[in-house]
Parts: sequence; C-alpha cells; structure tokens
Amino acid sequence: MKHKLKLKGKLQTYLQLSMLLGILLAVVDIWIYTLDIKAGVVLSGFVLFYLIMSLIMMNFNKSILMNELVSFATQYGQIQKRLLRDFEVPTALLDENGKVIWTNRTFEETVHKPKGYNRDIHSLFSCITKEKLPKENNELTELSFTYEEREFTAKMRKIPLAEMVENSDIFESEGRYEGFMVVLYLFDETALKIALRENDNQSLCVGLLYIDNYEEALESVEEVRRSLLTALIERKLNKYFAAYDGIVKKMEKDKFFVIIRKQSLKRLKENRFDLLEDVKTVNIGNDMSVTLSMGIGSDGLSYGQNYEFARTSIDLALGRGGDQVVIKTPEGVSYFGGKSQQMEKNTRVKARVKALALKEIITTKDKVLVMGHANTDVDSFGAAVGIYRIAKTLGRNAHIVLNTTNNTIKPWVESFKSRLDHEEDAIITNTQAIEMADNNTVLVIVDVNKPSITECPDLLKYCRSVVVLDHHRQGEEVVENATLSYVEPYASSACEMVAEILQYVGDGIKVKGVEADCLYAGIVIDTNNFVAKAGVRTFEAAAFLRRSGADVTRVRKMFREDANDYRAKADAVGQAKIYMDEYAISVCHGENTSAPTVVCAQAANELLNIKGIKASFVLTQYNQMIYISARSIDEVNVQIVMEKLGGGGHMNVAGAQLKDTSIEMACERIKDTLKEMKESGEI
Repeated sequence: MKHKLKLKGKLQTYLQLSMLLGILLAVVDIWIYTLDIKAGVVLSGFVLFYLIMSLIMMNFNKSILMNELVSFATQYGQIQKRLLRDFEVPTALLDENGKVIWTNRTFEETVHKPKGYNRDIHSLFSCITKEKLPKENNELTELSFTYEEREFTAKMRKIPLAEMVENSDIFESEGRYEGFMVVLYLFDETALKIALRENDNQSLCVGLLYIDNYEEALESVEEVRRSLLTALIERKLNKYFAAYDGIVKKMEKDKFFVIIRKQSLKRLKENRFDLLEDVKTVNIGNDMSVTLSMGIGSDGLSYGQNYEFARTSIDLALGRGGDQVVIKTPEGVSYFGGKSQQMEKNTRVKARVKALALKEIITTKDKVLVMGHANTDVDSFGAAVGIYRIAKTLGRNAHIVLNTTNNTIKPWVESFKSRLDHEEDAIITNTQAIEMADNNTVLVIVDVNKPSITECPDLLKYCRSVVVLDHHRQGEEVVENATLSYVEPYASSACEMVAEILQYVGDGIKVKGVEADCLYAGIVIDTNNFVAKAGVRTFEAAAFLRRSGADVTRVRKMFREDANDYRAKADAVGQAKIYMDEYAISVCHGENTSAPTVVCAQAANELLNIKGIKASFVLTQYNQMIYISARSIDEVNVQIVMEKLGGGGHMNVAGAQLKDTSIEMACERIKDTLKEMKESGEI
C-alpha cells in the first residue's frame, strides 16, 4: 500500500476552511428556499460552483504546498547545520568512549585541528578522560583546565540515543539501547579569571603582630636606651611592611595592627617572613634578642571574619611558643618560623592567677574528672594525680579516667592505689566516667590539648565545664569553649605546671609522698633527667616536690628498665642511619618489649649524643600503627617536621602516628620531608 503524506494540525484546518464555508453557504441556501425559490435556485448554482472550485484548488495547491514544505524543511535543516557549524561557542560531539565525532568551526580554530579530527578528546585535553564523562542522562559536568596558556571551562552533557533508535527505519535494537553521545562546549574564561585573580590579589588581609618578650628585652638594656630599642623595633616593622605596601598601626606598647594586600602576602610567604629573623638583629646592648609572633586572617567573607581569623591565628602562634607567623583561611592553617627556643617567664603571676581560677571552678562543682592523653605516660598520669589531690583537698569527689594501663605507668598506678585510703574508685574507666558526667561535673584535661587524642574524647560531650592544662604547642585542633585554658609551651612538663598550681591553689594542700613521686617522675621523664627543657622554674617545681616527700631513689628504682627493653634500645641506636650528615633515623623492634613507644622515645634521646646529629627519628610498629619519636637539642624544630606527617609536640620533643603504611615507607616519608624542608629553608 502506498503511503501518502497528510497534513495535520492548524495547517490542515486552514486548507479545509473554504469547504467549511461552502457547507455554511449550503445551509443558508436551504433557508433562502423557504423565502424565495427563484433566489434559492440562483444561490444553489453559486454554492455548487464554489464547492467545485474549492475542491479543485485544494487538491491542486496541496501538492504544491507539500513540495514547498519539504523544500522548507530541507533548507531549514541546512540552516540549522550552518548555524551549528558557525556557532561562536566551540562545540564538539563525542562518542561514549570520548572519541571526537564532529566539531564546529570555532572548536577547530581553538584547538588548531582540521575538520574531521576523529581522535580521542584526551589527546587534546589531558584532564578529560573517559572516567570524567557524564554518567547520568542530561547531567552537566564541568571541568576547568589550561590549554595553550589560556584557561577554559568545559561543560559536557550526556545525550541518550535510545529514542532515535526506536524511531529509526535503519537501526534495530533487540532491547533498550543504552548508547549515548556527549556534547562538549568550551568556554574561554581567561579574561574573567585574570580579572577575578586581580580582584582577589587586591583584597585586604588583617594581621595582629605581638612582640613576644617585650618586657624581658627592655630589662636587659640600660634604662636610658629602652626608648631607643622600642623606636628601632617600630622603625624596622614600618619599613618592612611599607616595602610590601602594607600599613602598621601600634595598638599597645607591644601590639600592632597590620593591613596588607593578599598579593603582598604571597610575596611574604615566598620570603618565609624573613622579618622574624631580621628583627632579632636589633641590638643596642640588649642581651636578649627580640622575637615576634604574628597572626594573619585571609580569604574571609568579610573584613570582620578576617579579623576573627587573625585573632585565632595570634592565639595559635602564642600557644605554640611564639617567634612564628600563623595564617588562617577558611581552608586551613599554615605556619611559618618557630625556629627559636621559647623564653621561660620568670614571673609566676600567670600560674597564680590560673591556680585561683581553677580553685574557683572546682569549688562550684560536685565532681571532678581528670584525664590525660591516650596511651598515658608518666607525665600525664603524674599531672592527673596532682589535680586529683587538689580536688580531694577542696572536698570534691575526684576520679582519674584511665581505661588501660601500659607497662610504663603500671608501677606508678599500683603505687598510687596502694596508698589510697578507702578510695577504690579513684581510677575509673571511660564507661564509668561517661555515666558519672553531668552538669555538675568539671572535666580537667592534662598533658594534651587535642580532643581527638584524649583518653576519652566522648567525655567532652557530656561535660559543660572543661579545663585544659598542657605544655605542648597548640595546633589547629583545640578544645573549644574551654572554661579555663592554661597552655604554656615553655614549661618542661605538665607535672611542672601542676606542681606550681599546687603551691598557689590553697594553703591546706598536703601532697602525699607517692603523689609527689608521680609528679617528680613526670618532670624527670619529660626533661630526660633535667637535660632537655629544664629551666629555673623546673628546678623550683622539683624542689617543692622534694620538700613534699618525693624520694629520688624510689623514683629511680621505678624507672629501671627491663633487659629486653634495654637490648631493643641498644639495637635501635646501633642500627641508626645518618641522613644528610645531620639526621639520625633508626627502627626500634619492640616485639619483646614492655612498652615499644617508650623504648622508641628513649632510643631517640640516646641518638642525640652522637656528634653532629641535629635531630633523631626512631620508628616502631605497635598496634598496627607506625609510631615516630622525634628529638632534637636546639638547632632543629622537630615539631614542624612532625606536623608535616600529621603529628606535633614541642620544638625538641615531638612525634607522629602513621596508619596504613610500612616501616620502610614511613622512613622514606621522613627523608622526603626533611629534604623538602631543608631545600625550602623551613629547617
């Protein structure tokens, strides 16, 4: 049967209108017959003639109209093709594997390829791979990349071909056809991104600059020269930032407000804030070099947010010991400097103020929970014992949260328990602590300021009143909304800080001998027998503990090592490799030791006794993790090295824990980090 094309819709109605009018005339003609027969006959002849002519014209014009419509459709398709070909946006069609099927003229001019280029799109733009093609129908995928020093954004959309196959007289599919094409549009955004970058570079960053040791530096010069020292420091600051088109405004005698463009901040980063070292050259007879701390806020949604970032940054810089710059953005925090030793404060005013604040907090609560860090060491346990004694003396129920005891602190825990008077619940587990916690409980965290590595991180959710006492440098992760935070990086240990607080919190506190032993042992461990980080106040705290009943001989006996531990430490020292003539790296095999991490740390301390060694790194495998102990004397800040590996600590004592890696890979990471930091001047 021969198929004919038929019109439909409004066009068909338009062509049939003459016939409809003829029918209407016929109806009128019937009505005329009732009025006048002669007039009806005349009108009937006219109606018949009209209908015959309408049929002839409709059939004659239909073929002409059909030909015209077919011609128009053909020309319209050509126009569409021409428009797509000359479309100003570079456009290409890709098959489902990313091969180029068709391109328009603008695309060919952009990529400098001739018409008919049918290779993989990956050969043109390396970032556009098969995996990057859109997966869902009509899904729009965007990619930004650089091509021939111009910046483009590629937008791709998946176009399914199932409907085309179903309606095709050429193709036949046994089931639902899943094939598709991808249409690719390229947008040249070079000018836009240059303008955005320029606008971003001109945005202002806010900085707060503090002189770390202002009072101490002034005291080290003659009184008549003090104003000159201050003037020289201010002149150096103004001259330095003026070279970077910045503004410095003095707020207090040792505090400055800084405004600088983001473009200049990038230059400061490239120069690694050489102001930190430059200001130390100011010398008019002062025995103590001046050091600076600076906090900068950048990329905030407003200048107010940048200022809040700057305040957070300066707190971090000071909490990490000063002599460094901390930059905070919405993406994270970066550190510069921090190479010099922290200056010990001779005044104990801060310790007394914090002690009285702690006393007030404890007296307003009924229960006191004390916890240190996970894998508790002697310093952490000793500090917890000191806080326990303060709480008991103030008449409060006190409990030390200690879930497990390792072999290092087991003798101290047993000794502490043996001297308790009917206080079996002095040491409790995590579960018991969570059950006890309520609104009338204060949680005291000692020897750690990172919530994630505390003995029981979940306990922080149940206690509204939290106190932090720590001597480690602060990092990005801190205990938020702490009622009292006493973090002093200059202190040798948490036990030293607690020993000072014991002297000021009240006159009636009597420390038992075994408790004094625990505190004294914490200081001994963290100072490596008063060799590292031992200042005047360290010895004063040790003297107070000796007066309180600490027995040096008893403490030394408790520290005696197991034979296997001693062999493992000696083996780690003997197997050490010297890297770059300055760094000792070794592995401690602690399978048969009582506390592999402790032996690892002891081996790192021993390696510093080798001439020419600036820092030591000892690794051990424990609980399916790699533990790294890093130690130095004074020339290298091992804290910033360990921070690169996700750890932290002090300038001379730091560590890190690595998951899902081997000893060999961890050693290579340490070497790569040291090499990179050495080349960039960070160490």
